[in-house]
Amino acid sequence: MPTLKRNHWLAAAQPRSFTGLMGLYESNYRRFERLVPELDLPFDEAHSQGEDAVLYLRVLERCRYTTTVHLTYWFGEGPDMRADPDLRLRLYRDAELVEAISCDARSRYVALVGVPDIDDEVLASQWPRNLLLNKWLAYCLAQGHSFGGAHRPRRG
Repeated sequence: MPTLKRNHWLAAAQPRSFTGLMGLYESNYRRFERLVPELDLPFDEAHSQGEDAVLYLRVLERCRYTTTVHLTYWFGEGPDMRADPDLRLRLYRDAELVEAISCDARSRYVALVGVPDIDDEVLASQWPRNLLLNKWLAYCLAQGHSFGGAHRPRRG
């Protein structure tokens, strides 16, 4: 598997170790970079039609070195619409890392909800949420999703 070879350090990293978590964040960044080639995100909202569903990306906050985004699929219609997985991500452009900072309670990944930003068990709590992000980004890429392209709306 090419991804595993390229990220062999991730496979060898100890889960829930600081080094392993940073390796996971770096892998998330590389995959996100393939999904969104222009990391300055020259749009506020965009969508990508893949083989499976429409992937939505919305910029929530822009700071000097970080950007926070919402990334999800929307399923259903009207009042039955639900986001799944419903993830907020923080891009650390200077450090080239992407962290999944939250997973909404309405998601079927409810076990990942409510993880505090900072506490004594932050490494253990961050690992499953960011592993979910890593695998989902790989899936989105395999489904042909991309936010690159001139058809995307641009910020003024």
